[in-house]
Amino acid sequence: MKSTIVDKAVRDFLQSLCQRNASIHTIKAYSGDLQEFSAHVGSRGWKQIDHVTIRGFLSRLYEKGLGKTSVARALAAVRSLYRWLAQEGVVEQNPAALVSTPKLAKKLPRVPTIEEMNVVLDGQMPEVAAFPERDRMMLELLYGCGIRNSELIGINLEDIRLSDEAILIRGKGKKQRYVLFGHAVKVALKAYLPARLQMLSERKKSSSALLINRRGGRLTTRSVGRIIKKIAVARGLSPDVHPHTLRHAFGTHMLEEGADLRAIQEMLGHERLATTERYTQLSIKHVLQVYDQTHPRAK
Repeated sequence: MKSTIVDKAVRDFLQSLCQRNASIHTIKAYSGDLQEFSAHVGSRGWKQIDHVTIRGFLSRLYEKGLGKTSVARALAAVRSLYRWLAQEGVVEQNPAALVSTPKLAKKLPRVPTIEEMNVVLDGQMPEVAAFPERDRMMLELLYGCGIRNSELIGINLEDIRLSDEAILIRGKGKKQRYVLFGHAVKVALKAYLPARLQMLSERKKSSSALLINRRGGRLTTRSVGRIIKKIAVARGLSPDVHPHTLRHAFGTHMLEEGADLRAIQEMLGHERLATTERYTQLSIKHVLQVYDQTHPRAK
């Protein structure tokens, strides 16, 4: 099949994202969305593609059964493509900017309470934990430091400053930050490191990764998600718990206990305070629930 002008631009744009160290997940998502866009516009040139064409593209996605979130992401991909084209001097206007983003329902994630998290972390790991010392370490780091799943699996042994109780974290866009950890993480680390060394010795392997699987390789984000869900369910939490739930719990519980919003922003590695303010909404929602359930005048 003959390559079109849009096809070539999409390939060059994705290449530029790789060069700018964009997230693998972003590149993968944009790649799929922009291939769909290219197929929709066919052999048309940039001057023949207007906001009506782009609306038609979104309508096609709806017809294929895609939800509002997926359609909004596709529109964001097209807008990003046009911004890059403008920087490259290929186009002068961005017709995608004239297309409204689908209105998404604001869903706040269900965050486990402090008591529920203590139930998960206190005592022995449940029988479903295949590598108890490692699995406790994962839970303590996700909840105790508020790090992302991708940041968790990227930690190397050399990143841990045990005496300073800090870990070097590599965040989005290759940005680095230090996160502090408390007593619970330190105890979990001291229990896990010898077990990790023994595991590698038995497998006759070496690894720079902090968190390893039972074959001695670095854990993947998918494996972490599966392990966290299994342990959470075994401890009585909702099946929709995933690693990011613990990050939300970290931010929400810190705020509920009086932490400053900007300090939480720094710990979570958020670029914008507005992202961190989401935790204010979560906290207020929790307070309202408590009020409704406990205040005598609320019943």
